[in-house]
Amino acid sequence: MNEQQPDETYSPWTVVNLIFGHLVDEGLHPTLGAAGNPGEPAAELLRALGIRPALEGDSRVGEATKEKLAELRATMDD
Repeated sequence: MNEQQPDETYSPWTVVNLIFGHLVDEGLHPTLGAAGNPGEPAAELLRALGIRPALEGDSRVGEATKEKLAELRATMDD
C-alpha cells in the first residue's frame, strides 16, 4: 500500500523564533528587522526542506484538534 504523506506545513515565524532563541543562548544579540524581514528567508528554508510555509503553523495540529472536537461532540450526542 502506497499511502501518500499529507502536506506538511509549518509557521516560518516559529523557525525565526527558534533561531533567534539559539543566537541569544550563544550570547549574541539579534535584532528583528535590522537586516530586513526574516520571515521570507525562514519560509525559503522550509520550502527547501519540503515543508509548505503557513502562517497558521502545523496543519496536523489543526486536524488533530478538529478530530478531537468531533469525538467530543459524538460523545455528547450519545
